[in-house]
Amino acid sequence: MSSHDIPEENLPDAQDTPHGTVKLADERNPFADPGLPPHEHRIQDIDERAAKRSERTVALLFTLSMLATVGFIASYVTIPVDKSVYIFPLGHIGALNFALGMTLGVALFAIGAGAVHWARTLMSDQELTDERHPVEASPETKAQVMDDFRQGAKESALGRRKLIRNTMFGALALFPLSGVVLLRDLGPLPGTKLRHTLWSKGKLLVNMNTNEPMRPSDIIVGSLTFAKPEGLEEHDHEFQTQIAKAALMLVRIKPDDIKDKRQLEWSHEGIVAYSKICTHVGCPISLYEQQTHHALCPCHQSTFDLSDGARVIFGPAGHALPQLRIGVNDEGYLEALGDFDEPVGPAFWERG
Repeated sequence: MSSHDIPEENLPDAQDTPHGTVKLADERNPFADPGLPPHEHRIQDIDERAAKRSERTVALLFTLSMLATVGFIASYVTIPVDKSVYIFPLGHIGALNFALGMTLGVALFAIGAGAVHWARTLMSDQELTDERHPVEASPETKAQVMDDFRQGAKESALGRRKLIRNTMFGALALFPLSGVVLLRDLGPLPGTKLRHTLWSKGKLLVNMNTNEPMRPSDIIVGSLTFAKPEGLEEHDHEFQTQIAKAALMLVRIKPDDIKDKRQLEWSHEGIVAYSKICTHVGCPISLYEQQTHHALCPCHQSTFDLSDGARVIFGPAGHALPQLRIGVNDEGYLEALGDFDEPVGPAFWERG
C-alpha cells in the first residue's frame, strides 16, 4: 500500500522538504542536482495497526535476544566440555561450542535486527540535508544537536511505546551477562600448583621409553635418559599437564667432575636428575654434550652446565634448572627423595 491509496486526511502533515524538486542540466550547469524523488509515507505512518504490528515484531526480537542470552549462560554451565553432537553437514562437533556459538549469535542478531526494524518502520524516515561545518562545533551547532536529539527521541516514541522500551532495556541488560559468565574461565587461581609436581619421597623413576623402573646400572656415563614419576601413564587425562612439570632428565657424570657440592649430595653415584623443562619459555631440553656436560635447549639455545648445578652459561634462560634429589630403594631402583625444591619451568611472579 502506497500513500497514493490513502485519503489525504489520513496523511501526516506535509513538511517543507526539497523532495520532488528537480533541476535540469543545461550548458552553464551540466551537473545540476537532480533532487530527490517524491517522498512516500510508510504504511506504519498512516495505519496505527501496522505500527502496532511493527512494535510487537521489535519487542519479539528483543525478547528472543533475552532468551538466547539465558540459553548461552545455561549452556555454559550445564553442557560438559567433552560432549560432542552430530550436526549435518558439519559432522561431529563439540556440543558446548555449538551451543555457545548459536545462542550468542542469535542474541546479537536479534538485538541488531530489532533495532533496524524499529528504525525502518517506526522512526522518522524523512531525509534531511545539512551543510558541512568546522570540526569545532559552534554554540549554535551544539544547540541544534540537542534539538535534533530531543526531536529524535520524540519521533522514536520511546516513551509512548513502552513494550519496545522495556524489552529493549531487558535485552541490553541481559546480553553483557554472557561476558561476565565467561570470566569464570579466569579462575580458579593456580594457588601453589605451579610449585609442586608429582614427584615425592619414594616415587620410582620410570624410563620414558621402556616404561620400566630404572636401576643405577641402566644409566652409563655420558648418556642422557628421560624419566617420569611412577604411576603417570600416557592415557591419563592429566598426563600432558603433569608431565609438563614432572619431566626429568638423568645424566651420569663422574663424581670428580661434579663441581657443585649440593649437586653431588643430591645425586647417586654421579647420576644427577634435573628438570627437563627449560627455564626460559618452557621448551623440553633434549640435547646433551658429553665432553662438556652441557645441556642445550633447541628452542632458543639456552645452555646449562649439568656439572655445575645446571647453571645458565649461555642464552636467555633466567635461572638454573631445578634438581631432584634421588636415591636407591631396598630393591635397587632409583627413587625420588622429595619434590623439586623450587618451581620448574619459566620464572613467574610467585617465585621467591
